[in-house]
Amino acid sequence: MTDLSLDPTQLDRYSRHIIMDEVGPEGQQRLLDASVLCVGAGGLGSPAIEYLAAAGIGRLGIADDDVVERSNLQRQVIHRDADVGEPKAESAARFVRDLNPDVTVDVHEARVDRENVTDLVADYDLVVDGSDNFATRYLVNDSCVLSGTPFVHGAIYKFEGQATTYEPGAPCYRCVFPEAPEPGTVPDCATTGVLGVLPGTLGCIMATEAVKKVLEAGEGLDDRLLLYDAMDMSFDEVPVRRNPDCPVCGDDPEIGSVADVDYAETCAIE
Repeated sequence: MTDLSLDPTQLDRYSRHIIMDEVGPEGQQRLLDASVLCVGAGGLGSPAIEYLAAAGIGRLGIADDDVVERSNLQRQVIHRDADVGEPKAESAARFVRDLNPDVTVDVHEARVDRENVTDLVADYDLVVDGSDNFATRYLVNDSCVLSGTPFVHGAIYKFEGQATTYEPGAPCYRCVFPEAPEPGTVPDCATTGVLGVLPGTLGCIMATEAVKKVLEAGEGLDDRLLLYDAMDMSFDEVPVRRNPDCPVCGDDPEIGSVADVDYAETCAIE
């Protein structure tokens, strides 16, 4: 049973949660007891981090090895002009501490790679993947599947975005996308641009999925890929199924460790 220990300030701060039948004081305490690792503090990570902190996720890990650039500020809303040149993980952590003193922030000023991903993922209840490259997405997927850790995925491109959620037994990222595109075939936002408000929409969806997972409430995107087109202002869903031949979550998996995969190319098995 959840140990309810909300103080008067917390009862006030989270009052709009607490009065909801679907949350209540027990649900809010569950949020305060939860830990979430946010991979990336950029376009998708910014709104996800902001709303997870505001919701009262008790411990947030922020992993990012980049620094704030002025061109980031058009969409990465937790960073300020004064933060230019500062590590994003540090800038994000300061934002969270200013927003909600209930949240403990773990700063991981490092790129998530094969050497550190297993230990990072193992230290949290859930992962929110806001990374901007295929290598990290597949790495997070594989590590979470191998450890049985739920994670929320999001990606954006110009006016479009997608989101899905994984939990043990559900289809994983590799079930939908078995291998990454060849390097250089999919341009990044520095090359093609991105609508500044687009990651706000997708990042909020990712934060919503994470909060629902912690609360064990509602229906998640566990077997769906949600597609958003800002130009048409439309949402579509693609049903996804677990692939029995998936190399990481299938019936006879070939990936037993992240060391089995070359994440520098198409993220295929070595």
